[in-house]
Amino acid sequence: MTAIKIKGIRKSFGDTRALDQIQFEVQPGERFGLIGPDGAGKSTLFQILTSLLIPDAGEAWVEGLHTVKDYKKLRKIIGYMPGRFSLYQDLTVEENLDFFATIFGTSLAENYDLIKDIYVQIEPFRKRRAGKLSGGMKQKLALSCALIHRPKVLFLDEPTTGVDAVSRDEFWEMLKRLQEYGITILVSTPYMDEAARCERIALIQKGSILKVATPEAIRADYDQPLFAVRSGEPYRLMQDLRGAPFTRSVEPFGEYLHLAIRSGEQADQIRPFLQKHSHQDIEVKSIPASIEDVFLDLIR
Repeated sequence: MTAIKIKGIRKSFGDTRALDQIQFEVQPGERFGLIGPDGAGKSTLFQILTSLLIPDAGEAWVEGLHTVKDYKKLRKIIGYMPGRFSLYQDLTVEENLDFFATIFGTSLAENYDLIKDIYVQIEPFRKRRAGKLSGGMKQKLALSCALIHRPKVLFLDEPTTGVDAVSRDEFWEMLKRLQEYGITILVSTPYMDEAARCERIALIQKGSILKVATPEAIRADYDQPLFAVRSGEPYRLMQDLRGAPFTRSVEPFGEYLHLAIRSGEQADQIRPFLQKHSHQDIEVKSIPASIEDVFLDLIR
């Protein structure tokens, strides 16, 4: 039995199509990533899978439970961490945990082994109100509350948005350890670099799934010659490369531009072209495609 099965899900809000024929499966114990920019439909899909929204068409099952027909049973076996911090700001860390444990008929002590690695980091602040915590601490508290009843499937909607890089790394390490307990994890993120932290990913844009595969397979499918290019005048460099006869696409990536060319035979034309256009301090190097390169190519 698959942990999550999504079949032909569609959802609209007025004239806006939020989801269009979404279909994929997540295997038991898998760490699966839903990767896409803001407005792609990630949160809408999560709300459908956690029984908070009813789809216009299509069906979905979580651990064999239908998200509409079996919503009462479903809510007992899933953990959900929404994109916005949604715990009680006026309650302390300890009070929030006790409240959610009571709702599910359990206690912090009963499931302490599951959240221990996370809870020890917020335990010194257990008497502090949740609204007074830092972004990283709020994140850990929300995850602890989502896990307090030992769910079979964990839904995390953009859990690392708005937290520092160190907290992001710590969070992904926590998720890796949670898999040891057999928990299936579906996590969404707008950060393309986090795709590599997942075992499989689905790329989503404007409510449609573009591709589902392992991060390695998605990168390997990119078949265009790709180069990182820079010079002393980045803006003019981009303008000139966009008008070059060999250019298929060019996008800014930090201090470099990622240049995809039409064929490998044209690689030797890049440097002479830039020298002809009076660029200085030219650097051109062949690079493998990133998930972001693939995503931009798919939506182009």
